[in-house]
Amino acid sequence: MFVPNKAPVTRLDYCQYLLSSQINYTLTNFADHHQQFSHDQLNRFLRDDKLKPRLVWEQVKDSLVTSPIGYLLFDDTVADKNYSFAIELVRRQYSGNAHAVIKGIGIVTCVYVNPETNQFWLINYRLFAPDVDGKTKLDHVREMFDNAIAHKKLPFRTVLMDSWYATRELMLHIERSGKIYYCPLKDNRQVDESDGVPKPNYRRVDSMDWNEREIAAGKNVHVKDFPKGHRLQLFRLVVSTDRTDYVGTSDETQNSTDETQQVCAVRWKIEQLHREAKQVTGLESCQCRKARIQRNHIACALLVWCRFKELMYQTTRTVYQIKFGQLSEYLIQQLKNPSVKMRLA
Repeated sequence: MFVPNKAPVTRLDYCQYLLSSQINYTLTNFADHHQQFSHDQLNRFLRDDKLKPRLVWEQVKDSLVTSPIGYLLFDDTVADKNYSFAIELVRRQYSGNAHAVIKGIGIVTCVYVNPETNQFWLINYRLFAPDVDGKTKLDHVREMFDNAIAHKKLPFRTVLMDSWYATRELMLHIERSGKIYYCPLKDNRQVDESDGVPKPNYRRVDSMDWNEREIAAGKNVHVKDFPKGHRLQLFRLVVSTDRTDYVGTSDETQNSTDETQQVCAVRWKIEQLHREAKQVTGLESCQCRKARIQRNHIACALLVWCRFKELMYQTTRTVYQIKFGQLSEYLIQQLKNPSVKMRLA
């Protein structure tokens, strides 16, 4: 029975709901299963609170283990709202998961990886809402990169990002900051493998010829529109029978395709974050229309993922074992003392 509660709903209350609920993450479901909070109370909390991305950093900073050879990863994901018609912040954008343009809320994420412990942490994120703040995804990545250095003062050596972020301005900005990067180049990117004399001979990266030595050790190339004399190491990585990536890096000491492939594999940890957050926190499940409610829900969902990750490192269980292990405890309890008893004729 519902008993009105004078105490306000807190962030902890809502995060605990997202952590504990197994399938349904709506406010209606929360109110139906909480004896003291009504739907209106929960709605008012999410409407009036103002959760910022810095809360993610506050959540993880004490448990984060840094490394001088750390990685900073950038990528984006889309919270699918394909069946919504009135939710603010929703816009049509490409989803790598759906391999199509869908309606959703874009989330740009920044992950710190310690290769010595093989652990990683979400340290920052931004919502892609150009109609609200006028910022592109590239603007968000640059802000988070600068913030990791100037404010968080995190030690790291390498930046990993998708081909979407492999722009001249961002790549040069990373170099000027004393960091190196590895990122795939789009197939139509123009590069010159000569010394530019008497003039550059630009070709698409996917039309270049590769001998056995270059396949193993890469090529040294100049990318069109980059400053004169600027060079990158370019590697050809065969991902599958129907996919080949061309990875550029500012680390000119890199001369091994195998090592480059190992470095690039680290970037999939950010894909793991996106997949887990959608599957165990209800990241995409908020049905409320207001932008502020959507922002606060996404913030709480990411805080819950950070908590799952912290527990994972403490217990050596997976995020999924921790999440769905709650059902195991429920089943054990029900088998001992069932709330609905079976009857046979």
